[in-house]
Amino acid sequence: MTAKCTNPAPAECCAWLARVKTIAVVGLSPKTDRPSHAVARAMQAFGFRIIPVRPGVAEVLGEKAYGRLADVPMPIDLVDVFRAAAHLDALVDECIALGLPALWIQEGIVNESAAQRARAAGITVVMDRCLYKDYRRYCRPKVV
Repeated sequence: MTAKCTNPAPAECCAWLARVKTIAVVGLSPKTDRPSHAVARAMQAFGFRIIPVRPGVAEVLGEKAYGRLADVPMPIDLVDVFRAAAHLDALVDECIALGLPALWIQEGIVNESAAQRARAAGITVVMDRCLYKDYRRYCRPKVV
């Protein structure tokens, strides 16, 4: 039996999110009622640059979209995934090949073996958690 992946503690996530500037959102929908759109829009409002990664779409949230991670011409600090678990193996292969540092697999998406392979390659992985909810709850500076 494969060991279950454990997510980093909230403080550790906040420490590396503080260094993140650019988030590539794989599966970012142009439809405003989709969770990927709402999460990306919120993270953009928090000051992160959002790079849509979705074939067949020209732009989302005012940013040029790319068909795959390898097509993105700027450095990517974090990959936020809104794709079914069955697609994670290929996505992890791409992240490893590109030397990407961090992978956030959204709430409800679980592929233990893909997450373990990413971690073994030195990629920080958070799985089955919502980036927006965690950032808002644990990382965003509190207004006094």
